[in-house]
Amino acid sequence: MSNATTLRQRQTGETSGSACRAPHQVSDLPLGFDLRAELGQLRAEEPRLQRRHNAKTLVKEGDLRVVLMTLGRGRRIEEHRAPGRTAIHTLKGRIRLRLPAQTVELPAGRLLAIGPRVPHDVEALEDSAFLLTIGCPGS
Repeated sequence: MSNATTLRQRQTGETSGSACRAPHQVSDLPLGFDLRAELGQLRAEEPRLQRRHNAKTLVKEGDLRVVLMTLGRGRRIEEHRAPGRTAIHTLKGRIRLRLPAQTVELPAGRLLAIGPRVPHDVEALEDSAFLLTIGCPGS
């Protein structure tokens, strides 16, 4: 990606882009995505980025956020709280969520919904990919 691309002004409704990926639309519905291709891109970025996780916002429209994430085996996302109701759908691997009253394992194909501001952390029991859908009240 050229510096001209990375330095250009972000357009309304799109990401700013980075050295690893070009800007893309996140609002102005309808939006469609090839999740296999998006996961392939995230996986290709992981070795270069040396991150404990990688994420790409797919949709940021009004009160809706959809984020695709990867998390390597044994890695964790420390306790946090989302502002709205959240659905976590495991696409690949197996993750564990620690909630205040329980711990839930989500293998590929499982979905869990939690309420707003519920503290939770996420641990990858295998190399994993998951889709987060978050309702953001007041956005």
